[in-house]
Amino acid sequence: MLLHGGRRAALLLAAAAAAGVAGLARRDPDTAVYASASPPLRQALSASADGLRAGTWLFSPLLLPHSYQGFPILNSFASASVSPSDLRGQGSTGSSDDSRCCPGCLGRNSIAKAASAVGPAVVNISCSQGAHGWLLAESIGSGTIIDPDGTILTCAHVVADFQSMKAIVRGKVSVTLQDGREFEGVVLNADRHSDIAVVKIKSKTPLPAAKLGSSCRLQPGDWVVALGCPLSLQNTVTAGIVSCVDRKSSDLGLGGARREYLQTDCAINQGNSGGPLVNLDGEIIGVNVMKVQNADGLSFAVPIDSVVKIVDNFKKNGRVVRPWLGLKMLDLNPMIISQLKEKSSTFPDVRKGVLVPMVTPGSPAEQAGFRPGDVVVEFGGKPVESIKEIIDIMGDKVGVPFKVLVKRANNVTATLTVIPEEADASR
Repeated sequence: MLLHGGRRAALLLAAAAAAGVAGLARRDPDTAVYASASPPLRQALSASADGLRAGTWLFSPLLLPHSYQGFPILNSFASASVSPSDLRGQGSTGSSDDSRCCPGCLGRNSIAKAASAVGPAVVNISCSQGAHGWLLAESIGSGTIIDPDGTILTCAHVVADFQSMKAIVRGKVSVTLQDGREFEGVVLNADRHSDIAVVKIKSKTPLPAAKLGSSCRLQPGDWVVALGCPLSLQNTVTAGIVSCVDRKSSDLGLGGARREYLQTDCAINQGNSGGPLVNLDGEIIGVNVMKVQNADGLSFAVPIDSVVKIVDNFKKNGRVVRPWLGLKMLDLNPMIISQLKEKSSTFPDVRKGVLVPMVTPGSPAEQAGFRPGDVVVEFGGKPVESIKEIIDIMGDKVGVPFKVLVKRANNVTATLTVIPEEADASR
């Protein structure tokens, strides 16, 4: 038989080796190739091998490159094969190795490891409020221990009643750990606008605590894990991706102070409120607060960077202090600027900044001289291009004057001095 190609010849010789033809190739377990063959094929291969031992050619050397003439073809084929020892321990995915090429990548056990890292610190919180022996209200939620001393992050609506204009802390707070231990908790602080609260429990021994991460580096598409006690089902884990990293409260039809949320497609249900949203490194990057009713894949969490600032305010002031200017603001981008220029040729020549469409009468902003149509380009001596930057610059500074550079129609520039007031909690 004549083979018209090196590859076919190599396949034949490899199959001959698999059929047990003596003297055809060295039986090295690290390079052996194993195959099954029918009896007629084995007989034909044995006959072919006899021809090889007799020194005859099964194929013409002229049809192959010089380097592939003779037995080197078999060696070349065998050297590219997989050692049987390398196949041991490989699963259906082809590898038992759970290593990730980079942080944030999804490995075989990535979600399980993230859940196990923070799971022991996730708690079930139940609150009841009663009067004269009657149970008036009861709520169930989740929380996360963030300090071995028993400090717990949760949602304010789980431990406080916001039906009235002023938040009222509920009665008894019961906290159950993943290992079954139960504690009576005390609500230290609760913030109505952010829906974040801090609960404290006392234990004679250090408690398991979760590690806080950072939400500023999150991107749409990043994998996240949500833990909690939906419908009182403790130790529940769901996973999904980040859908949006800066969903505005106004997008959700929520009034009051401006807030931003992480939007995910994790399964969140009643009882998940207050539970942690975790990255693949097992770090808390958000606190789950709500979902859209009758909609799948629309869940929201408070970014952990915002939560850290809220907790710092709790420690420093006993409450969250929010400066108020009395401005309605809009982030500008090239598209919006182009549209505004088409509508009015007097719109200032800016590439970025924050537009002021409306000024509240009697507000600190009106007193400072702000006008509708102003574009804020500097705040507190720093260039700004987003509302978030202005909020970050103000921080919790109430009664502190800030220099503001604005551009007006026909490129008129004005420098204003505004003194923020503390936002009214009922506003």
